[in-house]
Amino acid sequence: MRDIHPVRPHNFRGGNVWLDWLRMPADNSAPGRRALAALILAGAERDGTGHDARLPTERQLARDLGVSRSAVRHAMALLQAEGRVSREVGRGTFLRGGPGTDEIPRPGRVPPDGEGAWSHRADYSPADVMAVRRLFEPTAMSLVVAWATERDFTEMGRCLRGGERAADHDEFEVWDAALHRSIIAAARSPLLIRLYAEVERARHGRVWGDLKRRSASAGRRDEYRRDHEEIVAALRLRDADQATAAMRAHLARVSGHLLGTG
Repeated sequence: MRDIHPVRPHNFRGGNVWLDWLRMPADNSAPGRRALAALILAGAERDGTGHDARLPTERQLARDLGVSRSAVRHAMALLQAEGRVSREVGRGTFLRGGPGTDEIPRPGRVPPDGEGAWSHRADYSPADVMAVRRLFEPTAMSLVVAWATERDFTEMGRCLRGGERAADHDEFEVWDAALHRSIIAAARSPLLIRLYAEVERARHGRVWGDLKRRSASAGRRDEYRRDHEEIVAALRLRDADQATAAMRAHLARVSGHLLGTG
């Protein structure tokens, strides 16, 4: 068994000062979850224990940071989806490196204009986001079929399982974004990955988040899960035509739910 280096809870004391400085939104918005995730990482890094450090429990973090357990749970789901932490039943939650490292905002990156973390990002219209996604995500499937490795498929499977376990809409959205990111990453195209990062930033906007939340339902999440399973299954079979068709059908479904278009 590996050595366990706990991140001492006292490092998270005084968290309200950090929250005030970050100007974290009071609601459970995507920027709020990301800012809280950054705060949790910052506390762990100040401890200096690094990779494999065990984080405090959700209850402890909520108490030390002065936020609700629900807020901590959603922030931890984000960190888990982006590969920054791993949860091990009966043992706890541990720091790890991950592909989403650069997507987690850090306190030092808060813009100086006082508008809060990530508020400087363009809040693209959902129609624009969906038009761009439907333009290049299906086309990317042939590249994924050609270049995806077993490690890529393992990551896709991890994201599928996370989506299955999601307790609510916000947690499912975290895993949904992580799955699509892992698929695009498997295309091995730096330019495509860079372009998709901008789409992801748009998905962090309040307009997108509010519309997606209003259109959400348990039944629709089940439909998206089935779509995701079909896409990944086709990619595993190296069936570019089926994967392309499955991605097109999935994005058409999302567009229909969000915008009333097919």
